[in-house]
Amino acid sequence: MKKMLLFSIFLLLLSSVLSACNSNDATTAATEDGKVVIDFFHRWPNEPRKSFYDEKIKEYMEANPDVHINVNSVLNDSYKEKIKVLVSSDDLPDIFSSWSYSFAENLVSSEKIMPLNDVLSEDQEWSSSIIESQYDGFKFDEETYGVPFTVDGKAFFYNKAIFEENNIAVPKTYDEFITALDSLKQAGYEQPLVEGLTDTWAISHYLGTIFERVVDPAVLEKDYTPETGEFTDPGYIKGLEIFKQLAGYMGDVSTAMDHEAARNMFAAGEVPVLYMQFAEIKMVEEASDVEFGFFDFPEVEGGKGDPTALTGAPEGWMVSKNAPKETVDFLKFLTSAETAAEFTKTDGQLNAVKGAVTPENVNATSQEAYELVTNATSTAPWFDNAVNINIADVFMRGGQELATGQSTPQDVMKNVQQEAKSLRE
Repeated sequence: MKKMLLFSIFLLLLSSVLSACNSNDATTAATEDGKVVIDFFHRWPNEPRKSFYDEKIKEYMEANPDVHINVNSVLNDSYKEKIKVLVSSDDLPDIFSSWSYSFAENLVSSEKIMPLNDVLSEDQEWSSSIIESQYDGFKFDEETYGVPFTVDGKAFFYNKAIFEENNIAVPKTYDEFITALDSLKQAGYEQPLVEGLTDTWAISHYLGTIFERVVDPAVLEKDYTPETGEFTDPGYIKGLEIFKQLAGYMGDVSTAMDHEAARNMFAAGEVPVLYMQFAEIKMVEEASDVEFGFFDFPEVEGGKGDPTALTGAPEGWMVSKNAPKETVDFLKFLTSAETAAEFTKTDGQLNAVKGAVTPENVNATSQEAYELVTNATSTAPWFDNAVNINIADVFMRGGQELATGQSTPQDVMKNVQQEAKSLRE
């Protein structure tokens, strides 16, 4: 019995040694050629971005044979969850894509993200090529933790032919917008405005913009900070009433589909108006020959907010504090003027690199959208990136319930206030 026990212990120790050897062999195999390994993580496993980044990685490795880049990618919702898990462990990728503002701030709070002030100041020829205002979403306590790359904005896209056929002018105020929607209903469009309300982020985009129009900016700043947020201002009730009114023009179809389906309906000419990101311009153009224009969310009479703030925020690249030093060079490659111009031409997404969006690589519609973004008096981040995610979740679920008639603005705000109180305590 004793011999059997000793033999079992021997086998266990031998197994451990072999496992260690195999582990060391795997490490050696990955680095024996002397290459530095950079782990790269992004949220675009779909085309055309997947192929774009695969080609750029190949191009970079050919120019830098001492570097090998491992790439991984998953779609939005999975990406949000995975990056949160990774940042809480020791497996954070060396370089990865990130939303700005609160999403980035939550990552920075882990103290595992590389501060970039020194990197930016040491190469000002590169850092100054980025539109300066777009850095704001990655700045916390005077330190920059990300380099913006894409820029975006949100506006109502409208079918020009439908508006012209029915003598409808582009609205400049919210009251004019409602008049336009009523005219479209009278013209036979049962749902003159649509949205994929199963996508809660689409609801958050509406609510964030509406609150920017009707609530005093000082109140928003206080409430969007978890330590001081109360959400007792009557402007929130007014904002939810506006959303409920707009949802009334969307019909039951909107509560049963996602945003992509809504975009396809607009591209097919089935609906006259849809609230979309400028990043979707190319998607609509490739899906149809509908001629469209866009207008910002109109000014709300009596609103205490900014009537011209453009909802939208940059995305960018963040670097792990423990990343190899070569990662910074790869970061500069990803945000170079050449990469940026090629990216916009391939993908249609506008970017934050000066001079990379030109009439040579975008059409007049995208150029107009780019000018709206860069000339906006202020830019308001996506609502679900501007507030604590728990608060955003209550608002987004509440928006769905408003659209289906299951709740009232007062009910929603009561739930929001309870959540805000729990965050303060």
